[in-house]
Amino acid sequence: MILVADNLHALDPVVAEALDKLDAEPIRAIARRCEQAGASWIDLNPGYLSQRREDRMAFLVDVVQEATRMEIVLDSPHARILAKGLSACQRKPILNGLTLEKNKLRDILPLAAEHKTRVIALLLDQKCFSPAGVEEKIAIALQLRDAALAGGLALDDVIFDPVLPNLSWHDAFQRFSETLTAVRLLTSGAIFEGPATTIAGLSNLRSGLKKQYPADLDVVGLGLLGGAGLQCVLANALDPHISKAWRLIKQMSQSLHA
Repeated sequence: MILVADNLHALDPVVAEALDKLDAEPIRAIARRCEQAGASWIDLNPGYLSQRREDRMAFLVDVVQEATRMEIVLDSPHARILAKGLSACQRKPILNGLTLEKNKLRDILPLAAEHKTRVIALLLDQKCFSPAGVEEKIAIALQLRDAALAGGLALDDVIFDPVLPNLSWHDAFQRFSETLTAVRLLTSGAIFEGPATTIAGLSNLRSGLKKQYPADLDVVGLGLLGGAGLQCVLANALDPHISKAWRLIKQMSQSLHA
């Protein structure tokens, strides 16, 4: 399982201040700590950027690729921001994220095809809504697969994110169960011609709820997702609970396949 650090997010006050001041040192320090913790990918999410601040994505790219060898994930709902990041990348990044929304299919998909990058496809419908049931999730995955292939990408270029629920949702645990099934179906090759690559944002579970729910829930969730075959997890790489659980899952999985 690949650990994808989600620590460079504009919602973090340290990151937000560094972006505002174009201060490279805090960004560099966080990125290096994530790499030392075992992350091999890092998600760069500068949040909302006005036109005069669009250079912040390129700034993040410049700092991270100078400081680490991690693979970069450019994370923005706006194609123009992704394009700014692409212009600074020395190696091909991954674009996050495609959905069934018309503007995403129109703008982000061609950008991925033009630059021959992989793309994270979130299982969200035309209204950016995450369906509860596995049947609806798989239906969206099929539509995104077809759009990607028609747009010039291969199935291997698409990383599917079934979208984990937030625990504040009334049906969160049922949705989590349906997400596990979706991961299992996608990774097993039961849906497409072969196994599909999957990713999940573990931080979604307790986002805004860390005082109400213990870190043990992240650890249990990570274990269940790993058992379902998840290949990539987007998470706080600097959380000792998560990093320890991720290392144990990785070691045990390697032992099973030895």
